[in-house]
Amino acid sequence: MSYVDEVYERVVAQNPAQPEFHQAVKDVLESLRVVVEKNEEKYRKDALLERLTTPERQILFRVPWVDDNGQVQVNNAMRVQFNSAIGPYKGGLRLHPSVNIGIIKFLGFEQIFKNSLTGLPIGGGKGGSDFDPKGKSDREIMAFCQSFMTELHKYIGADTDVPAGDIGTGAREIGYMYGQYKRLTGLYEGVLTGKGLSYGGSLARTEATGYGLLYMTKEMLKSNGIDIAGKTCAVSGSGNVAIYACQKAIQMGAKPVTVSDSTGWIYDPEGIDVELLKEVKEVKRARLTEYAAKRPSAQYHDKKTEGTNQWEIKVDIALPCATQNELDVEDAKKLVANGVIAVCEGANMPTTLEATKYLQDSKVFFVPGKAANAGGVATSALEMSQNSERLSWTFEEVDSKLEQIMINIFHNLDDAAKEYGLAGDYVAGANIAGFLKVADAMNAQGIV
Repeated sequence: MSYVDEVYERVVAQNPAQPEFHQAVKDVLESLRVVVEKNEEKYRKDALLERLTTPERQILFRVPWVDDNGQVQVNNAMRVQFNSAIGPYKGGLRLHPSVNIGIIKFLGFEQIFKNSLTGLPIGGGKGGSDFDPKGKSDREIMAFCQSFMTELHKYIGADTDVPAGDIGTGAREIGYMYGQYKRLTGLYEGVLTGKGLSYGGSLARTEATGYGLLYMTKEMLKSNGIDIAGKTCAVSGSGNVAIYACQKAIQMGAKPVTVSDSTGWIYDPEGIDVELLKEVKEVKRARLTEYAAKRPSAQYHDKKTEGTNQWEIKVDIALPCATQNELDVEDAKKLVANGVIAVCEGANMPTTLEATKYLQDSKVFFVPGKAANAGGVATSALEMSQNSERLSWTFEEVDSKLEQIMINIFHNLDDAAKEYGLAGDYVAGANIAGFLKVADAMNAQGIV
């Protein structure tokens, strides 16, 4: 049995009931096979893959808090500090009922390579809780965040682990967490990113993942002789990533025609009205039915009653920006039949392995999330730089740095794929480029 297969079997055996983590490891290891087999003896002797797939530290803890009725509630929380070979752990804190250790480990593992690809000195980590901020009062959210940080603060710091916002963790949640961290430690440091602009946050952070996704998509198409202007895009999701992906797509001359949330999706043949979408989702925190009610050209589709989704629409580019495993092989077949030319992941692992393979076999340009959505973490790292300098950069400065980072990421993964005889396989290219930097640092630092 090859070393890659041995390590994958070990991961599955050691981490039972964590299918998302198994999926992420399998995806990465398969594309690293060509690299590993060139140097298999050394990697095996140093157990490099075993160390790479085993988190350096996993912290699991309970979060007790009191709701508005005086009832004590208890949530599970965790922080997985996966790899610090190239810098302090960096990755979001997700607050969502779906959070469990398998999902956090998958996200943390992916984060290693994503952070490496940015070219910035940040390692891989992820955390969160099964707490659901939806429907909670500000006081309840503060109570949870303060209790959460009372435990988490022991394990994080500006040069140790710098968590960020994520699903369910916006400016409000980060503010409460930062206030508690500051009170407990007496430190005013850049330990959390996604902070408000009045206390060390970075301009362009909200827009970063969506903008970065489009900078990557544009550069990838350009490298293949295709202009993004005039192309139609299917976007899933309606959070920050989706909203600002739509905005940047429009600025580039493309036309996004779909968005979605957990209950339904919108098809708007005239193009998504970004200002209206912002009003519905950012201001009112309402459902997309409100978008449809105010936009005559919009068609609303209920996911449960119709059993349909946005991948049925004929488009040139698909940008999944919602959550993991939302684009399966049946969806991929619909996209290919409708002539899609590119799929670029705005979310983390939204495309199943089977769908990814089908798209690649169908000669669709496919860029994985660890590369395509790295704009968010890249701008988080730029926030860390601004905090270290005690300076704030302009929106334009941050945006231009972001654009250059995304362009560089594409060319790094493109070059890595070509070097190993896998031209056009951007999944393999991203994994290889991210891996080589981390592996080199791990080798340099000895058996730790």
